[in-house]
Amino acid sequence: MRKFIITLLICCLVVLPLSACANTKPDNTIRLTEVTHSVFYAPLYVAIENGYFQEEGLKIDLSNGQGANNCMSQIISKQADIGLMGPEASIYVYNEGRQNYPVVFGGLTNCDGSFIMSREKNPNFTLNDMVGKEILGGRKGGVPAMSLEYALKTGGVFDKVNFNSSVQFDMMVGAFVGGTADYCTVFEPTASMLEKEGSAHVVASVAKYSGNMPFTAFMCSKDYLKTHNLQVEKFMRAIIKAMNFVQNNDGETVANVIRKSFPSTDMDILSSSINRYKEIGAYKANPIIEKEEFDRLQQIIIDSKIMDKKADYSKIIDNSIVKKLIK
Repeated sequence: MRKFIITLLICCLVVLPLSACANTKPDNTIRLTEVTHSVFYAPLYVAIENGYFQEEGLKIDLSNGQGANNCMSQIISKQADIGLMGPEASIYVYNEGRQNYPVVFGGLTNCDGSFIMSREKNPNFTLNDMVGKEILGGRKGGVPAMSLEYALKTGGVFDKVNFNSSVQFDMMVGAFVGGTADYCTVFEPTASMLEKEGSAHVVASVAKYSGNMPFTAFMCSKDYLKTHNLQVEKFMRAIIKAMNFVQNNDGETVANVIRKSFPSTDMDILSSSINRYKEIGAYKANPIIEKEEFDRLQQIIIDSKIMDKKADYSKIIDNSIVKKLIK
C-alpha cells in the first residue's frame, strides 16, 4: 500500500500543473479513466456502443489510465471525473487520511476475472493438482496475485506450491509460453487466445475458490459526487441498462455490440471471452456493492500483509444512487 501511495503522489505532482490550466468542460461531458481496456468491462462498452449514455444526454470522454496509480492521480488532480478500477485504490487513499478520498458509487465486476491455465487439459482439475508445482501468480501486491494467494490458502495448498511472484503481470504469458512454471493465471481474451493456439488450457477460474468481491468499480471524489450527483445518476442509469443487456444476451450478441471497442480481437475470441465471464458470473447483475463482498476484498488484502486495517464500508461505498435507480 505504501508503494501505491508513493507512486500516486509522484503522479499527482506531474499532473497537478496540468489541472490548474485545464479548460472547463460542458456539464454533460464525463471524463472517464479506466484502469485498462478489457473485455472484462464489457457492460461499459455496451453502454457506449448502444447509445445508453447518449440517451441520458451524456458524452463520455474515455481514456486508458494504464494502471490504478495513474487513474487515481487523475481523479485526485481533477484530470478525470470518474475512475473505473479496483476499490482497493480508494481504500488505500482513505487509510492514509486524505479528506477528499474517492467514493465508490457502483460496482461493475463481481469477482476475480483471471483463469488458471495449465499446459495440459484437465477437466477434473482440483487445487491439489498444483501441489509441488510452480505457478505464475503476478506481482506481489496486485489484487490478482492476492486473490490467487487467498484461493490457494482457502484450499489448503498455498504452502505446498511454488508461488512465483517475480514476473510482472504483463510479462507472465510470454514467460509461461516460453517454459516458465507449470501454471499461470490470465484474463480474457488472452485465455481464449492461448487455448485457440494450443499453448495452454483453462482448468478453473480463480473466482471459483476466492469468491465474490467488488473486483472493479466506478468511483469519484467526494466533492464531485456532491456537486455532480445528477450526472453520476445519469451515468449509472446507462450502466444499469448495459448490465441488463449483458445479462440477457449471449456472448456473440454482446460481442457484436462491442466489436468496435476491440477492433484487433477476432469475433470468435471476443464471443468466447464474454461467454466465459458470463459462466463464472463475473459481470454484476446490478451495481450494488454488499458489505460482505467488500469485507472479503479487504480481508484478502490484509492476509497478504499489504495493509493492516479495514476501511469503513459506509465511508468508501455509497450505494444510494444505484439503490434509488433500481428501486
